[in-house]
Amino acid sequence: CLSLTCKITYSVKLKLIFALVESLVERIHTISKCPHISQTYSIGRSVEGKDLLVIEFSDNPGQHDLCEYKVHYRYKTFGYLLGNERIQTIINTTRIHILPSMNPDGYEIAASEGHEYNGWTSGRANAQNLDLNRNFPDLTSIFYNRCCFRHFRSDHIPIPESYWINKVEVVAPETYAVMKWIRSNPFIISASLHGGELVISYPLTSLDTPKKKGCTYPHQMNKQLARTYADAHPTMSNNDTERCGASFANKEGITNGAQWYSFAGGMSDFNYLHSNCYEITLELGYDKFPSEEELYPEWLRNKEALLSFMEFVSSGIKGIVKDEHGNGIKGATISVRGMRHDITTAEDGDYWRLLNPGVHIVTAAASGYSKVSKRINLPRNIQVGRVDFVLKKVPREPSLDYFNIPMHQINTAFMSISDFFQKHLKKI
Repeated sequence: CLSLTCKITYSVKLKLIFALVESLVERIHTISKCPHISQTYSIGRSVEGKDLLVIEFSDNPGQHDLCEYKVHYRYKTFGYLLGNERIQTIINTTRIHILPSMNPDGYEIAASEGHEYNGWTSGRANAQNLDLNRNFPDLTSIFYNRCCFRHFRSDHIPIPESYWINKVEVVAPETYAVMKWIRSNPFIISASLHGGELVISYPLTSLDTPKKKGCTYPHQMNKQLARTYADAHPTMSNNDTERCGASFANKEGITNGAQWYSFAGGMSDFNYLHSNCYEITLELGYDKFPSEEELYPEWLRNKEALLSFMEFVSSGIKGIVKDEHGNGIKGATISVRGMRHDITTAEDGDYWRLLNPGVHIVTAAASGYSKVSKRINLPRNIQVGRVDFVLKKVPREPSLDYFNIPMHQINTAFMSISDFFQKHLKKI
């Protein structure tokens, strides 16, 4: 599944909307008047009760099609009804989820100030004065603690209990809604549109003394995603392009988030370390709230990069993990030798694994089943390969509960045997 989920975290840089939230809602419903390729739905509400609306584009909106890619974005797709074959192919093979604003309360503040008077921080926080891109669980610190160990993994790190009960700041309803959304959908790639610079930032975004612990970044796919977008943008990858202040000399338009500036609780790290999804942050320019006249030129500058990014979702392999009876196995693990970042299968046992061309050893494993490994050769001229797995049930030894023997009776029996031997050993 290709999940293009562009989550626009801030109220700024929303290329397709230039009025208040009411206008944004109206435009979303207008776009969705083509029910055969789109639908709208809400993933929750903001502090002030505004819907966090998502628009989905697909040839079968609202339905999970086996092995269809899923992407989440925040931008507008044009061209389907005009016969654009490229757009039609993306729509027919991909489910694209677009969240125009994760922070509609903040957007309303920024929009009310307008383009000329909008400050850099206007509308950044939600109605609780929380920066939503610092409000996610800090899984990066857990990752750095784990990477000291030989067999550490960088995937599906659980949310610590302390995030819910010992958190200094509250968990914003917008943050909770997006986390639930991410956990409920098998997204593959995601992009979050920001303003303030002209660069693509990729995880990890928090730096926790990895050099002292001997940590190395476990996966390069995020960097490759960033490279795909920047190279398709007309000016971003050019080192001579005028930037907004930060120094990205010789980086060709991309940077590791932690090397730029480090912060904990970001959404891109949460996606990468907790789910199957790879997320990058698109910093699209200095102006955080462009005027209406600037929107169309800005769209043209980013159109090819956005489409190339969506098409990247079909790089690698996909397939279904089944049991011997043909039933899909949910939650099976797909691992690749040499990579410490696994993905898991969706509800029906289907999976999508981003991979570069070459020879790979891929293993499917699930609790209660024997694991299966396959050696695959992914040619350069094939975008996606189909690799299915059939796992056999492994008989489990019956537990003590199976015999209905209470644990205290087992302990008593062992104590009696021990007493027996102790008593007779003294006679020898």
